[in-house]
Amino acid sequence: MIRRWVLSLRLKAQYLFYFAAGLLADLILVMVLYMAGVNNLVCLALGLSTSGYLVYKVFSLNKKYGQYGLMKLQAKKYFPRYIISRKNLRGCLSNNFKLSSYEKYS
Repeated sequence: MIRRWVLSLRLKAQYLFYFAAGLLADLILVMVLYMAGVNNLVCLALGLSTSGYLVYKVFSLNKKYGQYGLMKLQAKKYFPRYIISRKNLRGCLSNNFKLSSYEKYS
């Protein structure tokens, strides 16, 4: 029964892990606050608000980026926006002529 419930969430890839880890962290936070002696209503309100925000955020990310979109978004940070060539024009031309002369014999 639980397996069907997880499958019905329609969370894909890493979002299922984020959802489970976030709920576990929220549970631990509420337990620590309760053990520390914080008021029960404050613990309850904090737990419900953080878990509600977590559910909203995970499902919105899942809907927006899909299965592989979040990984593509993270990889985009490491892709250079432009390539800088520090060679002067004369150096580029002389290298190109040398390569073309070697290509004749290979």
